[in-house]
Amino acid sequence: MPKKRKPESEMMSYGYDPHLSEGSAKTPLFQTSTFVFKNAEEGKSHFHIAYGLREKRKNESMSLAYSRINNPNLEIAEERLKLWDNAEACAVFQSGMAAITTTILELTKPNTLILHSSPLYGGTDHFIEHVLPKYNIKSMYFDSFESLEEIIKQKEDKFPNMDVSLVYIESPANPTNRLVDIKKSKEVANHFTTDTNKTYVAIDNTFMGPVFCQPIDFGADIVLYSATKYIGGHSDIVAGSACGSSEIINRIKTMRVFLGNMANPFTAWLMLRSIETLKIRMEKSAENASKIAHFLKDHPKVNKIYYLGLIPENSKEYKVFKTQYSCGGGMISFDVKGSEKEAFSFLDNLKLVKLAVSLGGTESLACHPYSMTHADVNAETKKKFGFSDALIRLSVGIENSDDLIDDIKDALDKI
Repeated sequence: MPKKRKPESEMMSYGYDPHLSEGSAKTPLFQTSTFVFKNAEEGKSHFHIAYGLREKRKNESMSLAYSRINNPNLEIAEERLKLWDNAEACAVFQSGMAAITTTILELTKPNTLILHSSPLYGGTDHFIEHVLPKYNIKSMYFDSFESLEEIIKQKEDKFPNMDVSLVYIESPANPTNRLVDIKKSKEVANHFTTDTNKTYVAIDNTFMGPVFCQPIDFGADIVLYSATKYIGGHSDIVAGSACGSSEIINRIKTMRVFLGNMANPFTAWLMLRSIETLKIRMEKSAENASKIAHFLKDHPKVNKIYYLGLIPENSKEYKVFKTQYSCGGGMISFDVKGSEKEAFSFLDNLKLVKLAVSLGGTESLACHPYSMTHADVNAETKKKFGFSDALIRLSVGIENSDDLIDDIKDALDKI
């Protein structure tokens, strides 16, 4: 039996046969909206499967019909991305929010409850707090470091007799790097699962994945990414993905067909380019971040640092960090001494690091989460989870680490 290859080796060719595309070594761009069927029976079969009128037969392949349903670039990107997460299947979307919202809409239903970690990315927070209530889908925060009994009691006190349709977590959390215990989250989901109601665990793994954490190995059912970030990696595409079992991903793909938010061929083609270098980019970013974090932790103008590689060994999060993650990653947040004025002074004096939202690109970026990415998040939530107007979020790129430290040092000196 052939030895199983590592994902970084498979990124060059997995799921693609050059001989089906004129011998092209790299996957061509299939920039087409529609595909020609061999005969009418093939067309019938495709749409009966696509609309769920019948199941796909064993060893039956799905023909190509229309790029809103499937496209060679999309399918190959999905086949390769699933390898990183040890998943059976993957669905690629036109944005991270498209992946998140489509997954939540498919796995929840009216008159049910979402249990979620906090803080969440601002867009996700808004969708859960302000959009889903219109459809009578409720939500409640839970802390994965509390006991299962405490979590159950809190839920029953606030939402007695309401089914929990989804446990939604983000770990590490944006922007504080707060961790969530995936195994505990699965225990919570299992408790609320009944014969008539399956409770799933979905995790946004954007900050650490898919190289430094594979959440399915710890019990997650669906792993979500803003593929705009590390997977895309060059700040030139907007995309998202969801990985999980074939059963769940097929459901999500069916919902995707009708919402119409799949990635277009060019976006998927660019993702294929990007994931070839995913591991080395993330490793370099993490190496740089570790050096910058150790510089920041002792700086007199830094009040507090939020970086996984500096979690105290006696803390409740340390064990989870060592279990779930292989390194500290490339994201750092820190509080400058002062408030918004001092934070803005730092940001305005950066030269090499650029002031911009997003993260995970080859270039280093810094932003002010309180007034930018998380501006819409409830002020009490911000306060509860420890991020103030003094907080800076830093996405560390692959530049020379000494140059980055010099730039950060100069900007701190000007506060």
